[in-house]
Amino acid sequence: MKKIEAIIKPFKLDEVKEALQEIGIQGLSVIEVKGFGRQKGHTELYRGAEYVVDFLPKVKIEVVLTDDMVEPAIEAIISAARTDKIGDGKIFVSPVEQVIRIRTGETGEDAV
Repeated sequence: MKKIEAIIKPFKLDEVKEALQEIGIQGLSVIEVKGFGRQKGHTELYRGAEYVVDFLPKVKIEVVLTDDMVEPAIEAIISAARTDKIGDGKIFVSPVEQVIRIRTGETGEDAV
């Protein structure tokens, strides 16, 4: 099993969620985050004063999948989240050693 963490632009969340649902992914977690990479923030004007916004709003999606679903999920995320502009985000894939469904006690792939 693998855990996919994708950091994307907030306005792309619905498209990514729908793309993942289309390939059969049933559950995911969404976290609002802030960060910067090559985009490096931007300058804004507030009440006549200029200030730098270092951390830009992003959305982090987390989903745990069976190994055979990882590549289709990555492709779905990329196709739905890409704008071809700086700041489109990143995808991280990590191994998952154990999953336990709290309600039933199911473990492993049965719990996903």
